[in-house]
Amino acid sequence: MTIALRNVTLPLAEFSLEISEELATRTTAIYGPSGAGKTSLLEIIAGLRRPTRGVVSIDGTTVFDSEKRIDVPPRRRHVGYVPQDDALFPHLSARANMLYGVAAHFSAPIGGLKPAATLENILEIDTLKERSVERLSGGERKRVALARALLSRPEILLLDEPLAGVHAELRGRVLEYLVRVRDELAIPMIYVTHELHEASAVCDEIVMLDRGRVIRRDILRR
Repeated sequence: MTIALRNVTLPLAEFSLEISEELATRTTAIYGPSGAGKTSLLEIIAGLRRPTRGVVSIDGTTVFDSEKRIDVPPRRRHVGYVPQDDALFPHLSARANMLYGVAAHFSAPIGGLKPAATLENILEIDTLKERSVERLSGGERKRVALARALLSRPEILLLDEPLAGVHAELRGRVLEYLVRVRDELAIPMIYVTHELHEASAVCDEIVMLDRGRVIRRDILRR
């Protein structure tokens, strides 16, 4: 899976995001300080923000081209997006949140590779499904949001600060779930974080972003 961004520009409050990069490793971290443009980059890939110019392609398919006026809507980009705030519906159960917008039953295959029952095991969510969102801890909410994204059968998973709002003592446990998703479901990930240890624990490559520009790329040897 390769995500190519060519001459992508998006004006932000204090600077412009300007990216020309190919993200081709299995798991890539977009790392940098708060306000560096990391979330905006993720939203461009997901189709939630429109650049002023440039070309974005996912696995060889152009999903945005400012000159050709191509702008594929988010639902057709085959990405699973987990935002910082989880975006769970408080009036629905955990199970209903997981299945929201998913046409198939919870037991259907994910991406033709794994049954959803395996997803329950990986994320340990079987006992959470009937709870209301208000009764979930921060770590449990992250797992439910992750399950919902995976049930959409994405070709790539976009994670925006997936440990935000999780108590410090639980962050290592949530990281373990993310590593299991990486290894057992083999879905490519782009992981936004401002914590270097998170990036190192989950990702094969770190792309460092500062004020809208890539300033360094490091391949992590495993």
